Amino acid sequence: MSVRILILCTGNSCRSQMAEGFLKSLDKNLEVYSAGTHPSGQVHPKAVQVMLEAGVDLSKNYPKNTNQFIHQSFDYVVTVCGNANENCPVFTGKVKHRQHIGFEDPAEAAGTEEEILAEFRKIRDQIKERFYDLYRKELQANE
Repeated sequence: MSVRILILCTGNSCRSQMAEGFLKSLDKNLEVYSAGTHPSGQVHPKAVQVMLEAGVDLSKNYPKNTNQFIHQSFDYVVTVCGNANENCPVFTGKVKHRQHIGFEDPAEAAGTEEEILAEFRKIRDQIKERFYDLYRKELQANE
């Protein structure tokens, strides 16, 4: 039986999409979804770009609303919002384990094109590291 995971943030355009991509790349047996309370119109182009650099293709992904998952059950729901001014979504569906692994929002980065890309890469690498830890410590053990 596969482990079902839902990753939540507000817009479902950067952090939750990157986390979904990394977890899917780690283990094809995981059922991984991501969603947001206020989904953006598209996955952020820079998130797609920096994930492709890491070997994960998000080009066919799209933001989804948490409401479409509310009647499903999940083994893990992980929130990834990080800033104090963001409200982490609360998922009221059937969940065995809830976790919060917060990250700053790279979409709020300012500066030159290279500085903004550097911020996206920094957050991407943090997400990869933290979600690999989650996978190694908890998800592998539950398969």
